[in-house]
Amino acid sequence: MSRIGNRILEIPTGVLVDIQKNIVKVSGKNGNLDVPYNPNLLSILNKDNKIFIKRKNEEKFTKMLHGTINANINNAIIGVNNGHMKHLKISGVGYKANVSGSFVDLYLGHSHNIKVAIPTGVKVECPSATEIKISGFDKAVVGQLAAVIRSKRPPEPYKGKGVMYANEHIVRKVGKTAESSKK
Repeated sequence: MSRIGNRILEIPTGVLVDIQKNIVKVSGKNGNLDVPYNPNLLSILNKDNKIFIKRKNEEKFTKMLHGTINANINNAIIGVNNGHMKHLKISGVGYKANVSGSFVDLYLGHSHNIKVAIPTGVKVECPSATEIKISGFDKAVVGQLAAVIRSKRPPEPYKGKGVMYANEHIVRKVGKTAESSKK
């Protein structure tokens, strides 16, 4: 039994949900999102500003899709109403970032600066040289951009230098000299 799939989704005021043959269209003040689904496996009902998602059979693949589609529709509703946000921190001597036009310039200790393109519908701002805030209405696009930026210099475990999420905890390792001095 899928607990996430059986969750009843509330539609907040200002958000319109249109259920068509194989797609759920969600529109709100921030934008419009489409969530595709398979009508042969799932049935989606909009009743009294609540969305109900039911399975048509008990196969394993259908059970997997049940929770996934529910979560995707929920993310779309939250995105078009409030938006999604990722917060990145940069630590390291000389490491910094800034936004120039439709690119994020990253200076991460390479011989050159790295330019990452900002997709449409996503807003990126750098309140300081070591912080990046990414916001948008599509959770997948916001998360993908944050992951791409983080992948340019992931945090290393010895000194903790690199690009990391704001709430990420880096498990630090002891260096070789500290290990040998104990013996």
